[in-house]
Amino acid sequence: MASLKIPELVPSAAEDSQKLRKAFVGLGTDEAKIIEILGHRNAAQRKLIRESYAATYEKDLLKDLDGEISGHFQRVVHLWTMDPAERDACLANEATKHLPDSNCIIMEIACARSSNDLLKVRQTYHACYKKSLEEDVSDHSIGDFRKLLVPLVTAFRYEGDEVNMALASNEAKILHEKISDNAYSDEELIRILSIRSKTQLNATFNQYNDQFGNAINKDLKSNPKDAYLKLLRSAIKCLTEPEKYFEKVLRLAMKGMGTDEESLTRVIATRAEVDMELIKERYYQRNSMPLDRAISDDTSGDYERMLLALIGHGDL
Repeated sequence: MASLKIPELVPSAAEDSQKLRKAFVGLGTDEAKIIEILGHRNAAQRKLIRESYAATYEKDLLKDLDGEISGHFQRVVHLWTMDPAERDACLANEATKHLPDSNCIIMEIACARSSNDLLKVRQTYHACYKKSLEEDVSDHSIGDFRKLLVPLVTAFRYEGDEVNMALASNEAKILHEKISDNAYSDEELIRILSIRSKTQLNATFNQYNDQFGNAINKDLKSNPKDAYLKLLRSAIKCLTEPEKYFEKVLRLAMKGMGTDEESLTRVIATRAEVDMELIKERYYQRNSMPLDRAISDDTSGDYERMLLALIGHGDL
């Protein structure tokens, strides 16, 4: 009988922080060592590394990283090394300064995170920026975008599997009525999207399809170029099939001439420990190309190597 292979033990946080410090000292920076360590540690491990680094060297690991590396590589390493709630708070704060162009980032954080994770983001945002996420979103967004985004970021949804089929049927009728009347920012429509559990919403959208013969997002394409309707469709996709939403973001980020590194970085850094395996499967089904090959075709150097390390994080 063959002996079982014992997995190599991950070094301690103290060892990792020592190796990182060594990678910064002297002439040049050992980027490969940064990728080897941070690109292969989960959120809990990265938190311990940062704490150990601060205790040992009395320095902030994030600031030292920012001083040693640059460009898109620096951005993905910085975001990845942060605690998930801290990262989302940072992304949301940046996004509020560029609304409405960055509406999708606020929507992703509101719709693709669990209720507990979104609550942690709001708490972290308040601690870091001395005001609430809701306040900043409200102050920097306008019109229909504000009417949709503020309830979404304040949501605390039931996370269980219980479904009320009578409610799903009734709310499917309400949604169809509002969409038929072009009342896309109606209070009732937004109420349903912002308070119901994701399981309940899936049931409601299935009822919509069964009763009216169209998927809800198909009926929301009356004006494909309308920015609010695009955000509304994205929110529905993010709430019910996030892997499909994020596959599309990645596909568009690498489509045609040039690369949208900001979107590519954001999706890889925020989804690597969540549903990256599902996103990779979806990407291959949709594009007949593995995600790692697409990334290699569109990026290079340390940035490419870090992204490839992160999309292999399915086992963390």
